[in-house]
Amino acid sequence: MPPFRPIQPLPEQLINQIAAGEVVERPASVVKELLENSLDAGADRVDVDVEAGGKRLIRVRDNGQGIPRDELALALSRHATSKIGTLEELDRVASLGFRGEALPSIASVSRLTLDSRAREAELAWRMMAPDGAVEEPTPVAHPEGTTVEVRDLFYNTPGRRKFLRADRTEFGHVQELVRRMALARFDVGLRVRHNERTTLQVAPAAEPDAREERLARVLGSAFVEQALRVDMEAAGLALRGWVGLPTFSRSTGDLQYLFVNGRSVRDRTAAHAIRRAYQDVLFKDRYPAYVLYLDVEPGQVDVNVHPAKQEVRFRDGRLIHDFLARSLREALASVRPAQADAGPAAAVPAEAIRQETAPASGPRSSPEGGQSGFGFGVAEARALYAEPDGADAAGGAAAAPAEPSRAAEAEAATALPGEGAGDVPPLGYALAQIHGVFILAEAADGVVLVDMHAAHERIVYERMKQALAEQGVASQALLVPVSVPVAPAEAELAERRADVFRALGFEVDRGGPETVVVRQVPSLLQRADVARLVTDVLAELRRHGDGAGLQEQLHRVLGTMACHGSVRANRRLGTAEMNALLRDMERTPNSGQCNHGRPTWTRLGMVDLDRLFLRGQ
Repeated sequence: MPPFRPIQPLPEQLINQIAAGEVVERPASVVKELLENSLDAGADRVDVDVEAGGKRLIRVRDNGQGIPRDELALALSRHATSKIGTLEELDRVASLGFRGEALPSIASVSRLTLDSRAREAELAWRMMAPDGAVEEPTPVAHPEGTTVEVRDLFYNTPGRRKFLRADRTEFGHVQELVRRMALARFDVGLRVRHNERTTLQVAPAAEPDAREERLARVLGSAFVEQALRVDMEAAGLALRGWVGLPTFSRSTGDLQYLFVNGRSVRDRTAAHAIRRAYQDVLFKDRYPAYVLYLDVEPGQVDVNVHPAKQEVRFRDGRLIHDFLARSLREALASVRPAQADAGPAAAVPAEAIRQETAPASGPRSSPEGGQSGFGFGVAEARALYAEPDGADAAGGAAAAPAEPSRAAEAEAATALPGEGAGDVPPLGYALAQIHGVFILAEAADGVVLVDMHAAHERIVYERMKQALAEQGVASQALLVPVSVPVAPAEAELAERRADVFRALGFEVDRGGPETVVVRQVPSLLQRADVARLVTDVLAELRRHGDGAGLQEQLHRVLGTMACHGSVRANRRLGTAEMNALLRDMERTPNSGQCNHGRPTWTRLGMVDLDRLFLRGQ
């Protein structure tokens, strides 16, 4: 154990180096602090030069308001800033930086040179800080603005320098930092060079088209093509930006950018809300992509809770959570096939679907094979989801699918509107069923392929959610109650969570140590396999436990139930039935994805078909 020492003040250099441990983690941390200073100074053009990943050189030049000669020494002193002056201003801070620690901390672990010329000043001045010691300023040639040059980062603290990674890795962090700044401030032009080679250059973007062009340059054109634009206000909050379609989901969270009052942050409350908004439409183990800007009254958010200012704390976190979740859920639900002609956001290219979702989805026939008890007859040709009569449902017996009538199909086919583009619905009219799995339809400009099980699953799920929200799920009594053998733990769970079963339209009683008795089932699912449906509901409740809220549990279980109530693979549909399914898809929220996040349809336009067959070439 080291000997005890008397309490004494720390040397100024050691104080600065300890502070540098919080502010300067790696070269990207230096770039962040210097860029924030440039933006706070009102710059609309910033150049960043980096060598050896930032370990040898970091130079940030801007055309901001500059620093007067008599303030240069203060700029390199701790806790000296022009951005706040009172506690009230700290509570409502609007600038990116405000602590006054960045420059002295950086100077204490590098060889720092500061050149600056204030607006309308005749001369520029240079201030050097070798080993953190501030020298007298000297005149230098420099345009209006400021240049900060940082050489040999951590040269005097080798213990920290050895923790830096390879040049390529460190520059990767610098690039990501500059990307965030480019997305945060569309009004500022940025240029980044690494080892004298330009890697990113963007001009100021004031118009919406120019902003999307910058977005495509920074994040790739695929994101812009597969993103929805968001612009909502409520309760003193404003949310704008872009959210990726569920079919553009990612295997990692590498395309998730959230800005609060112009500051790039990571916040658990916001992240959870965004995840909740995608929960019904995102494939398992996938991450949504988004660039979102949340504007909050400055007094309602605390930005002074993290040394690197990467996290914030909201005064009313529940309000923020509900606003984000509701706004994004509404934006995603608003996408209909009817919007496919309005822009690329709703028209999901087949290639994008294959690349992003096919590898994770697995074989299609395995989970959807077998016979379904959800049969439809010819009388329901144009009302595929009409309520069956109660006699068929008594006892939970499954009705066999009726054979379609040739006359009824012919009548349905001839009753279609004219061939003009204005008469053709967004998803077109059914032509055929492919291998009992897909529906092929002719649209106004090309063809549409629909996964009938995935599409019907979404339709049933949305109907059950709507019924649950409005008046509760309607029930159908079984003529003969069904006894379902279960494990003892499952029987106890059914008894304990009777409230969940009632909300879902079931009446389930415990019939013994290893038996439950089903007396009522949801009307929409009265033709389903009752025993399998109840055991799947119990499995869903057991998997997620009692920790989740009731509404969240109900929606999870509804998704499982909807899978039982949807048409299966190898179920032959007549033309009228297929057209009824297409029309319901056009009216249903979130119909672009099933409950598990898989895409339900894709379009191949005439241009795509011509390209495929080399027509016109």
